[in-house]
Amino acid sequence: MEAQNQSGLTEFIILGFRNLQKEHFFLFSGFLITYGFTVVWNTLIIILAMVDQKLRTPMYFFLGNLSFLDICYTTTTIPQMLAHLLSWKSSISYMGCALQLYFFFSFVGIECLLLAVMAFDRYVAICKPLRYSLIVSRNTCLQLVIVCWAGGFLNSAVHTVFAFRLPFCGDNHIDAFYCDIPPLLKLSCGDITLNQMLLLFIGLFIAWTPMFCIILSYVYIVSTVLKIRSSQGRQKAFSTCSSHLTVVLLYYGSCIFTYLRPIPTESSVNTKLIPLMYSILTPLLNPIIYTLRNKDVKKAWQGLLGII
Repeated sequence: MEAQNQSGLTEFIILGFRNLQKEHFFLFSGFLITYGFTVVWNTLIIILAMVDQKLRTPMYFFLGNLSFLDICYTTTTIPQMLAHLLSWKSSISYMGCALQLYFFFSFVGIECLLLAVMAFDRYVAICKPLRYSLIVSRNTCLQLVIVCWAGGFLNSAVHTVFAFRLPFCGDNHIDAFYCDIPPLLKLSCGDITLNQMLLLFIGLFIAWTPMFCIILSYVYIVSTVLKIRSSQGRQKAFSTCSSHLTVVLLYYGSCIFTYLRPIPTESSVNTKLIPLMYSILTPLLNPIIYTLRNKDVKKAWQGLLGII
């Protein structure tokens, strides 16, 4: 990819905080604290999953991957947002925008696939417990994670290449908080029909299909749990799924609103704030949601504190 397109464009201007000049200090403090907590909490999840023997299971292997993914997510966007808040100039180079979009959109696709894999893990654990260790073996876990990461990077490569092949004529102001596909397509003076079709059709495989698999998994899970006679057994089974289901609803809801709909002609508060939910808020909430009612993680955390 060339450092600039045929129009001679060399940089983009990020307009995310243009109307909030007086609040820059509070925004900077808020994003810095959010980024710090996100990195710390998710790093702790990864460490616990690696150190504690009881957490060396497929469920926590996938959770560790999700935590690492959330660190990558926020690192792709927040540091640059902090830099823009500290300076009067909020520009990003043409190549820098392409790289940010590529990695950010890769992580979007990877998380969609990984959440589906985690739903499959819960389905096998609850619906086929006697065959769990056979179906969800260590090799299977590694293969599923590799497919998730490879699929996400491949998906993003297609969108990034086709997005930056478009001509950008004059206007280089991105009305968003970072480089993303919808606001970037709005700047193009070329035909974006193919790009919109790619978002819809590839989204069918990278988002809609995983979401359908998640729904199907939970249909079987609910059906199996309702057959459990003891209320304590039903409560325990549901508690293992409630955290994952909460994350799925938050993440998929905001992603579908952002990508799997026609590109709006005008920006609105929702089109700018909704992406912040899955790019900043969800990575912060994921470790909290998964550990808040998780007895195994609490015991592992207490054990780690005892060692320290």
